[in-house]
Order: sequence, then C-alpha cells, then structure tokens
Amino acid sequence: MENITNVLEQIDSFVWGPPLLILLVGTGIYLTLRLGLLQVFKLPLALRYLFSKDDDHTGEGDVSSFAALCTALAATIGTGNIVGVATAIKAGGPGSLFWMWIAAFFGMATKYAEGLLAVKYRVVDKNGQMSGGPMYYIERGLGNKLLAKMFAFFGIGVAFFGIGTFPQVNAITNAAKITLNMPIIVSSVILTLLVALVSLGGIKSIAKVSELVVPFMAVFYIIGSLIILILNIDLVPQTIGLVLKSAFTPTAATGGFLGASVMFAVRNGIARGVFSNESGLGSAPIASAAAKTKSCVRQGLISMTGTFFDTIVVCTMTGLVLVLTGAWSSDMEGAAMTNLAFSQALPVLGQYIVTIGLMFFAFTTILGWNYYGERCTEYLFGVKGIKPFKYIYILLVASGAFLKLDMIWILADIVNGLMAIPNLIGLIGLSGVIVAETKTFFELMKKEKKSF
Repeated sequence: MENITNVLEQIDSFVWGPPLLILLVGTGIYLTLRLGLLQVFKLPLALRYLFSKDDDHTGEGDVSSFAALCTALAATIGTGNIVGVATAIKAGGPGSLFWMWIAAFFGMATKYAEGLLAVKYRVVDKNGQMSGGPMYYIERGLGNKLLAKMFAFFGIGVAFFGIGTFPQVNAITNAAKITLNMPIIVSSVILTLLVALVSLGGIKSIAKVSELVVPFMAVFYIIGSLIILILNIDLVPQTIGLVLKSAFTPTAATGGFLGASVMFAVRNGIARGVFSNESGLGSAPIASAAAKTKSCVRQGLISMTGTFFDTIVVCTMTGLVLVLTGAWSSDMEGAAMTNLAFSQALPVLGQYIVTIGLMFFAFTTILGWNYYGERCTEYLFGVKGIKPFKYIYILLVASGAFLKLDMIWILADIVNGLMAIPNLIGLIGLSGVIVAETKTFFELMKKEKKSF
C-alpha cells in the first residue's frame, strides 16, 4: 500500500507541477486582461442577476439560472472548503490561504468564460435534456473531438475517483464518527441510500435539493464562522497579517508543523483552491448548460459568482478560524483539524457547525458530481450509458468510507489536474469568441439604457 501511495505521489507532483499551475493561473490572468477586469467591474451586476427574477424562464433549459448555480455550488462547496483548506494550511502554512485568494480572483474570469461557452455551445440529448460543458465547446467551438473525449473521460474519472465520491464520503463518515459517535458502516449505508434516492431522479431532483440545501448551509456555516471572528476580533488583524507574511516568507516550524517553503504554500494554495472552487476544471459549465436562459453572457456572470462565494467567502472563513485559533499547527489534520479549531473557539456549538456543515456540503457535492459524470457519460456513450454510470457511482459512494485519507486526496488531485488540461486549452482557443460575445452583450445593454 505504501508503494502505491509513493507512486501516486510522484504522479501527482508531475501533474500538479509548475506547468499546470502556470496554465491554470495563466489562463485566468489572460482572460482577466482580455475581459478588462470583468470580475471586478461586473461583479455587482452578476450579483444583481443572481438575486433578481427576470425573464430567463423563457429561455431553453432544464432548470432556472439560480438552480443551475446552486447545482454547480453544490458540487463545489464541499470538503474543499472545510477539509481542503485545512489540508492546504497544514502542508503549506497560513500563506496557502493567500494563494487560494489569488487562484480564486483570476479563477472568476475563468469561471465566467466557462459558463458563457457552456450555454453558447449546448445541445439537447435524445432524452430531451440539455447537455453542455467543455466536451461540447471543445468539439463544436474548437472542432477538436479528441480533446473533447479526453475531457469527458477524465470527467468521469473525477466523478468516480476524485471530487465526486471518495473525499466527500470519507469526510462525512469520519465527521459523523468524531462528533456523533456514529459507526462508519451505519453512516455509509444511510449516505448511499440518500444519494441513490436523489440522484436517480436526474437534474431536476438534484437541482431541487441543491436549491434548498446550499443557500441554507452556506449561511449557517458563514454565521458560525463570523461569530468566532467577532468574538476574537482583536486577533483578526494579526491573523490576516500572518497569512500575508507567510505567503511570501518560509513558515517556521510550530507544534506538529514541520515548516513550509513559499513554493509549497503557492502549490498547496492553488491546488486546494482549484479543488474547492473548480475554476478551470470545466465542471461547473456542465451545470450552467442546463440553465433556462437566452443569454450566454448573463449565465457566465452568474457562474462567476460561484467562485466568489466558494473561495473568497466560505474558504476564507475556514482559513481565518484555523489560523486564528492556532489549530493549523496542531497534530490534527483534515476535518479533525477544522473540528478542533471550531471547538476551541465555540466549546459547545463549534464541532456541530463543522460536522453539520461538512455533512451537507459533502452530500450536495456527491449529488452535483453525479450529474457531471452522467453528462460526460452521455457524451461518450449516449443516453444508454446513463443508468450503468449511476449504478457504478452509487457503488463507489458505498465503498468510499473505507479508503485511507492520504491516498484519496492524491488520487483526487491527479484526476482533477488531468481534467483541467483539455478544458484550459479550449478556453484559450475560444477566448476570441468569449470576448466578442461579451462586447456584443454590453454594447447592446448600453444602447438599451440610452433608449430609455
């Protein structure tokens, strides 16, 4: 088992080496410059679109724009926000949080581009459902079927062995055991039954659950974190100072922490940031393609808010609590480390905030990735492949609790990285289309304003 872990670690280091990190952040920087800092200047408009009713129900699609975003957020707000942040800070020090912010800032431009292209190039499958995402914009926009198939293949891999199953199941069952003293076998059976119940109902069923659970759980977790930060308001400035300082200087060894170089903080921050918000990975546009909307730009703007909420808001809350309480330098890791931080700051309620948050976030992530994997399967094998995919997925959820944490994260990292590569090539290749659609949309908006 140790030899397998060592081999996986070497593959992971190669996949997540400087070339992919440069490609991920570089694509975000490139799109940010070409779109004129759209994630800064158009964020208020994007938030207004998200929280206002309009005539998007008249567009083609399976679910509302808000439901599509909730499905995407269901898949992104998960263990990455609670366990992933802890893993990054444990390995790379407090500075990793800063590099998560950087990845998220440029990732917002990437997520905008993904959402826009998803709606522009989507199609209707033989079951009458919307299908879209990188496999379609790579094939129909770039005209490259091989890259499109590669993306879909790796997408199924991420659903089966990456973000979709093992890390989420492992986090839920461990949290239930630590906080609620529930045997792993019991929580695993309950989880498997719930996943089967919702996922077999398709996108409408998944979106319905996501619309209810995601906003409620995000607000619940953010309020819990804010209470801790407000109670320790005097420590917040020095906590932020430590995050910024550690981002550019090697972190000294503290407690169970062995020290980290700046490069390690950069690598862990960006890798965990991508794991958390999935910008550049190509997953969220699969959900965006299902939105009832007439405008690809409007959906792109709504998609962009997903990265903002996921990393700039939720991950920041976890990171600040971990650093503020000093839990990051303890002997704990993963969910146990976040549990320790919240329990120290809020002795009675803290552990329940983490456990309940983790359970619901991870559960909705499993549902979201069930849909992503289903659409990738449909692209490769047609509608006949959907049911077999779902049954295999449910079986993997059932077995996910019995795998070692380290191996799970390494495996997840590898397939994530491989999935990102064809998508990023697609985004760079179609950047001219993204810019043209954006210009047309905002020029039309200016004309409409002038006419009133």
